[in-house]
Amino acid sequence: MSTDSGKGPIPITNQVAIPEQELSFSFARSGGPGGQNVNKVNTKAVLRFDVVGSQSLGEEDKRLILERLASRLTKEGELVLASDATRSQEDNKRLTVLKLQQLLRAALRIQRPRKATRPSRAAKERRLATKKARGARKQERSGQGFDS
Repeated sequence: MSTDSGKGPIPITNQVAIPEQELSFSFARSGGPGGQNVNKVNTKAVLRFDVVGSQSLGEEDKRLILERLASRLTKEGELVLASDATRSQEDNKRLTVLKLQQLLRAALRIQRPRKATRPSRAAKERRLATKKARGARKQERSGQGFDS
């Protein structure tokens, strides 16, 4: 999947795509390798996406994103992502869009409910056997035998 960062919508799932107009980009000077270029060129890309104010997300999608990405959102409900992995502003912009896609895709994934299961008789017996063996080993270490 390519995110050419053209003027088209950014696909998240089959039902959800975010128009690029809902994203705001800013650029800053980046640390790391790059020689003198690092001090002159703003290559670090910072992407801001207003989850709460988004027109392209439904109410249920917003709820899921706000719940599952709560630690990554600002108080205003804005998702801020940054990339300074490369020396190219365009590449860093592309990487932030990719991060956004991955995060939102993971947040919107429907999780199947866990099916409750019970341990088998063999599994219970194995667990009890290892507990007994561990207890015996500890008894041997203490210098006392099994005198029960």
